[in-house]
Amino acid sequence: MISNNSEPIKIAILDLYNGEPNEGMRGLREVLSHMNSIHEIAIECKEFDVRISKELPSTDFDIYISSGGPGNPITDGYSRWEATYFKWLDSIMSWNENKENHKKKYVFFICHSFQMASQYFNIGNVTKRKSTALGIFPIHMLAGAEQEPIFQGLNDPFYGVDSREYQVIEPNQKTIEAIGATLLCIEKERPHVALERAIMAIRFNPYMVGTQFHPEADAKGMTSYLQREEKKKTVIENHGIEKWESMMNQLDDPDKILMTNRYVLPNFINQSIKALTDSH
Repeated sequence: MISNNSEPIKIAILDLYNGEPNEGMRGLREVLSHMNSIHEIAIECKEFDVRISKELPSTDFDIYISSGGPGNPITDGYSRWEATYFKWLDSIMSWNENKENHKKKYVFFICHSFQMASQYFNIGNVTKRKSTALGIFPIHMLAGAEQEPIFQGLNDPFYGVDSREYQVIEPNQKTIEAIGATLLCIEKERPHVALERAIMAIRFNPYMVGTQFHPEADAKGMTSYLQREEKKKTVIENHGIEKWESMMNQLDDPDKILMTNRYVLPNFINQSIKALTDSH
């Protein structure tokens, strides 16, 4: 628990789901509700409908969590909301680069947002996968990632909910070194498969980090998600009925997504709040 402070911590949730039914926003609300219950500092949250209403938060917030979402992260033909999103990201970068701003802005990117941020920073190549990745998979930390604050408390490998048709591969080492970014983890190593391993998490800079997987996912949400007819069909077609049944059985395993849900976003929020209160 972090000591009391007269000013509330303001958190903006950027909803990129385009109005589609999802468990992601519910999961984020659950995580933030829990965080609010354990902190003496008041936490105020506001949601922004980025894709339909083109709503973006101002720099008045302290912490920003940008959600996953459907569609093509490279060129979204039915909407031009991306330009507005990147202008918002420009404003956050400008704030953080201004030495007179002692209280920085902290951002967490999830899935679709992670792919967009990877393009914004030119971290790697965002491409369409050969088949949809959907389920609960092991995620392997890269060298040095065990020191990454958001992974405190996790095992290596840990498990995350993966739901994507696109991926970030072929890291641009020159850019990564130039901006001081760190690749944190990759999907399961498969030396016998001649495919580039997808990057599953990146620390873009001291204030911005993102994951390809869904750290907000919990057993309740994934049960509902995997039982949807189209999702169940996707898993069975790509991996077989045994894989779907295995996923369902893993949902209550305390060492799998329950641990990821317990640590990743809460670590990020706790560390951001500590940095914000220490900057006073």
